[in-house]
Amino acid sequence: MNPFDEMLTAGQGVRAPYAGLQQWYETQTPEKLSRKVSDAEGAFRKTGITFAVYGDDQAAERLIPFDIIPRIITGREWRKLSQGIEQRVMALNAFLDDIYHRQEIVKAGRIPREIIANNEAFLPEMIGFRPPGNVYTHVIGVDIVRTAEDQFFVLEDNARTPSGVSYMLENRETMMQLFPELFHQNKVLPVENYPQFLRQSLAAVAPRGGNRENPTIAVLTPGMYNSAYYEHAFLADQMGVELVEGRDLKVMDGRIAMRTTQGFKPIDVLYRRVDDAYLDPLTFRPDSTLGVPGIMDVYRAGNITIANAPGTGIADDKAIYSYMPEIIEFYTGRKAILENVPTYRCAEADSLKYVLEHLHELVVKEVHGSGGYGMLVGPAASKKELEAFSEKLKARPSNYIAQPTLALSTTPILTEKGLAPRHVDLRPFVLVSDRVRITPGGLTRVALKEGSLVVNSSQGGGTKDTWILDD
Repeated sequence: MNPFDEMLTAGQGVRAPYAGLQQWYETQTPEKLSRKVSDAEGAFRKTGITFAVYGDDQAAERLIPFDIIPRIITGREWRKLSQGIEQRVMALNAFLDDIYHRQEIVKAGRIPREIIANNEAFLPEMIGFRPPGNVYTHVIGVDIVRTAEDQFFVLEDNARTPSGVSYMLENRETMMQLFPELFHQNKVLPVENYPQFLRQSLAAVAPRGGNRENPTIAVLTPGMYNSAYYEHAFLADQMGVELVEGRDLKVMDGRIAMRTTQGFKPIDVLYRRVDDAYLDPLTFRPDSTLGVPGIMDVYRAGNITIANAPGTGIADDKAIYSYMPEIIEFYTGRKAILENVPTYRCAEADSLKYVLEHLHELVVKEVHGSGGYGMLVGPAASKKELEAFSEKLKARPSNYIAQPTLALSTTPILTEKGLAPRHVDLRPFVLVSDRVRITPGGLTRVALKEGSLVVNSSQGGGTKDTWILDD
């Protein structure tokens, strides 16, 4: 079966959202488009938009590949997606509050106790504690794939420290500079107010003891060698707040304070891009130099907001993901608007048996994996790779889930031979505090290699601007 083409119908007619783009494209020469591609690359290079590839000695810092042909989604399609995303993030926050308190969903038999108790992302230190504003996941990235005109699936939830929003913003700014005429011809909803909304959202959940009128906000980064350091610096700059490392912070008078030229200044809200394990060496990994000794005591005393809250990682665990339809129904009383991809939990004997027998047909992922690392795409794997992965599965079945290989939709990219379809996914970004704010669009990631289903930049993918039409 051919994948759904978002631009062309089966008869090769142009779908309505892309009609204006197609007319514009037909007026362009290959030379002019080639110059625009070079201009875009120059803009990214000048801005310093890079990402690191861990373990790659040849290219520790790379420019993220960018395709100049936008992906276009109608307002009608976006309204359905927005409703489903909002339902999902509200359920995730309710789930996190429940598992760290009464665990009603476990008592009701909707999910097994061991999937919580034995989960390395579950933090006993959060039991009985409610974050300021009762918000756990302040920033969420929901990965969505499309398989048909009206069929969207959630591939995974990124509730820990989702990245990529800086690419979304820079993609749009670059497109507006290169093709202002296209924005005049198409009513495209804006994304550039994301940093302003992020600051408002973080300020709205400042702790009671701090300065709630004008809270002091900072972004905590692991440092310049982190793969997403560019984004940490970018967001701090765009919000007009300080970018800090663990060594810039200390506990003073029961608060977390940051070093400034005028001495130490208390912080109300810390947007952290450091994983739980490295956040507080007195509570978690004692060898960590990235966090702040004692920050968990300050947090549990209600004197700082940490976004996202420690312990939220369990919400983007892929074994938990397989229970999301039950989780959504349990906390909202309604069926999930956006479907999950059917998922086999390898920890279950029957599922493991099926997965081992059908490994060549499935995509297998680590439950705590991200960035496309540690996964197997069965249809693209060699016999040797399948055999090696089979042994991994048998050794640690609870570490994996498996899913059918979906026919991801395609959108056109610009190649030397003209427009050509490539598989895409979408990561909309959601802010949760006093209200839910969903940026119209998000980051479209595209598999630049023909036939490839892997869209991660670390695995050879690129990005493109996502247009939501105001219709």
